[in-house]
Amino acid sequence: MFLLVQRFGELMRKLWNPRNFRAHVSPHEMLQAVVLCSKKTFQITKQGDGVDFLSWFLNALHSALGGTKKKKKTIVTDVFQGSMRIFTKKLPHPDLPAEEKEQLLHNDEYQETMVESTFMYLTLDLPTAPLYKDEKEQLIIPQVPLFNILAKFNGITEKEYKTYKENFLKRFQLTKLPPYLIFCIKRFTKNNFFVEKNPTIVNFPITNVDLREYLSEEVQAVHKNTTYDLIANIVHDGKPSEGSYRIHVLHHGTGKWYELQDLQVTDILPQMITLSEAYIQIWKRRDNDETNQQGA
Repeated sequence: MFLLVQRFGELMRKLWNPRNFRAHVSPHEMLQAVVLCSKKTFQITKQGDGVDFLSWFLNALHSALGGTKKKKKTIVTDVFQGSMRIFTKKLPHPDLPAEEKEQLLHNDEYQETMVESTFMYLTLDLPTAPLYKDEKEQLIIPQVPLFNILAKFNGITEKEYKTYKENFLKRFQLTKLPPYLIFCIKRFTKNNFFVEKNPTIVNFPITNVDLREYLSEEVQAVHKNTTYDLIANIVHDGKPSEGSYRIHVLHHGTGKWYELQDLQVTDILPQMITLSEAYIQIWKRRDNDETNQQGA
């Protein structure tokens, strides 16, 4: 696994080397290390899923650097890892009579429990896309504000989760925000037969997203900076099985946004970014100096 760290480090040094005379850098060795270390789960010749890869890659780097699930930290967890409280309540079977349900709710098994958990990214659920069409028989693509889908983490909103046998109500509350926060917008649902894609557009501001209200009160007092700016937006276009990816990246030096697709790089207006089917987003937390600069 350490080969992955080595190749990734080499690629980063080549990318940011001020004495590099060539305008391009090949990631080929790094991609070969990905194929080898993932035991061909991810391949150069076949497009994989962006969220699956990101999750695997961050965890692989973390463990290769000597990190563990609970105690030992690495640069990966320092940069991307936050924490949350997960409150879970078991629900009685929906087919049971009302009286029996009422009785079961008093049992210990049906009381709410709380666990502390860490995360490398937050999964945001999209509302179910409506199936109605407009007068021209075209599907209406719904839109949802980012803060609506972030409400999942406000400590109040409850969501039902079904397993094979049981149903649970869960709510989530953030307790630590990392320097770089990753959102994965859940566009794909898989069942036994096929993968469905939800085309809902998420409306989001590109700067100045304050997440203070998603933290518990005692944590708010300790957390000085809770404002984030978008630095990367990964888009999935087309059908679930054969779609393609585009990436929007902020160039810090100039403050300009660029769109990357394979070997093509073009500049893009920030307003255009919010019209895309965002799939993965990376947000950077402002520290005190940046907050003062932005205010100035």
